[in-house]
Amino acid sequence: MRIGKVIGQLTLSRCHESIKGFRWKMVVPMTENDLRTENEPNAEELIVYDHLSVGEGQRIAFSEGAEASAPFFPNPKPIDAYNAAILDQIELPI
Repeated sequence: MRIGKVIGQLTLSRCHESIKGFRWKMVVPMTENDLRTENEPNAEELIVYDHLSVGEGQRIAFSEGAEASAPFFPNPKPIDAYNAAILDQIELPI
């Protein structure tokens, strides 16, 4: 699981039948340094399936790969990343 910052949303004009109506967010993964310094993350964006209605600027915990389709078992969906949690607070050890 990784932490990322939501920077926007995505609207699909066409999609696979099994994911019609899904909400998608554009997310930038955050490093530990980004979290400690509260700098803007500087990484390649990715698209994450969102069922929690996260807003722009919020931090989320997301899973990727096979784990991203696990919530849809036994009917997996063709997604690469899944929003597992909205993070209100993050505490890092010193």
